[in-house]
Amino acid sequence: MAYLFIWYPKCTTCQKAKQWLDEHHVDYQARDIKQDNPTQEELREWVKQSGLDIKRFFNTSGLLYKSMQLKDKLPQMELEEKLALLATDGMLVKRPLVIGQGHVLVGFKEREWESLL
Repeated sequence: MAYLFIWYPKCTTCQKAKQWLDEHHVDYQARDIKQDNPTQEELREWVKQSGLDIKRFFNTSGLLYKSMQLKDKLPQMELEEKLALLATDGMLVKRPLVIGQGHVLVGFKEREWESLL
């Protein structure tokens, strides 16, 4: 079964993650988050499937996140507002993402990837 690997090719962490997948012979389909941003429906499903707080899906170190002052705005927003916001621009989404049968990995943490992939 191929995983869905969502990445931003210019991101060095994403490049390391892709290299890790290749070295470990993980079957995946790559999707450029800038070209093909996740939809609100996809994000809703991934948040639910992951069991993580939606805040983990935000790229909190990104320029767009900071320029929009989301650190202050997110706590007052409802879940659907957050999902809609994430779906507007791939640069708001934490990456890389790996979506597979029954689990979603957010960010590249080698130990976590080794145990699940």
